[in-house]
Amino acid sequence: MRRTCLLFLAALLAAASVHAEEDGPTYALGAGVQRMPAWMGAKGDRNQPIPYVDIELPGKGELSTADGLTIDLLDGDHWHGGLYGNWLWGRTHNDLGALGGKVASLSPRFQGGGYLDYVFDKRFSVGSHVAHDTDGAGAYVAVYADYKLPNVWYIEHSLELQVGGMNGPAMRRFFGVTPTEARNLGTRSWQPGAGWQSANLEYDAFVPTSQHTGFAVAISYGRLYGDAAASPLVKSFGSARQVTETLAFVYHF
Repeated sequence: MRRTCLLFLAALLAAASVHAEEDGPTYALGAGVQRMPAWMGAKGDRNQPIPYVDIELPGKGELSTADGLTIDLLDGDHWHGGLYGNWLWGRTHNDLGALGGKVASLSPRFQGGGYLDYVFDKRFSVGSHVAHDTDGAGAYVAVYADYKLPNVWYIEHSLELQVGGMNGPAMRRFFGVTPTEARNLGTRSWQPGAGWQSANLEYDAFVPTSQHTGFAVAISYGRLYGDAAASPLVKSFGSARQVTETLAFVYHF
């Protein structure tokens, strides 16, 4: 699931960058570990080391392992938007566990599209991005809202709510069950259509350990719904409840 690797770092990088001058470029490096669903809709988890890089150039764009690439073509006081690119994880034979070989493994893909954000003030912003696979028929959309909570001592923290949707090919790629796979699993086939498939609420906190270092913590609680939650893969072998927990050490300058 795209959210497994991408959602947790979005606020971590933002938290890491608040220590730098607001109008200047921000550079952040770090590494951590993430406990995440083994595949989109899985019941079981896996632990994955997470390295990341975040380069933020105000008024120009950002390159990060969390949010991918954004190029700001608007650079307004409140409106920001432009080009968007990101990496979408798939699922390997090992990720599938007992389902490996019975359902298709999915290779990762690069996405390209656009984004649009509206920043109300330093604490609250909303936005959306749309993207399409560069090597496939999948299309994706997300709408989100971010709120920076008041600091507790030196701890900075925030909340993000995001709702994501897919077109039919993308939904069938992750949640569909072909007749052959249905026979392998002893269940029914499933060919879902386009629609909203998940909602996620994420809490992020940054705990500084020095002027340039600190620990970033993230907890994301997500729920699949609609055709995604109704998939036999999820109902019989997985879970609509998707939780991701992350701890990372950050160095920023």
